[in-house]
Amino acid sequence: MSPSMKQFLRESAETVIIALVLALLIRGFLVESFLVQGYSMEPTLHDGERLLVNKLAYRLEAPERGDIVVFRYPLNPKRDFIKRVVGTPGDTIEIRHNQVFLNGQPLKEDYILPDRYPRNYQPVTVRPGTVYVLGDNRGNSEDSRIFGVVPIENIKGRAFLVYWPVSELEVIR
Repeated sequence: MSPSMKQFLRESAETVIIALVLALLIRGFLVESFLVQGYSMEPTLHDGERLLVNKLAYRLEAPERGDIVVFRYPLNPKRDFIKRVVGTPGDTIEIRHNQVFLNGQPLKEDYILPDRYPRNYQPVTVRPGTVYVLGDNRGNSEDSRIFGVVPIENIKGRAFLVYWPVSELEVIR
């Protein structure tokens, strides 16, 4: 094998190794892909869409009301869920006839699907270190109404981009 061919192969191998290491670091610490499974976040997110999740977001700041977060499901940490934060530490959340009340005031939510089955849920005060999450499709969502508040350490990150299918490419906020 010629010296130039050896150099080419060595440089190619180095490039592939560096690319793999960078990809693993990025996926492990910065950004992760997430597949939406189910209909709990419609009309905002749809079954089969792929998202990018910012894994650094909550190492630098606390989750905010309105953020769409991916978290380890409290009843089975091997599963990931995606929901919208509606209550942060110190907030009191109450649901009457499918209207969410935040600290006694109706929460304006122009992103939800109407639920045909009015339900009431007792007030919950969000404890420090936790958030209250709901799906946008309330009639088809297992969320804090069922499993309670989510510990902030269970949150993997904030969804920020729908990238698949390409026709649905969109920055999330």
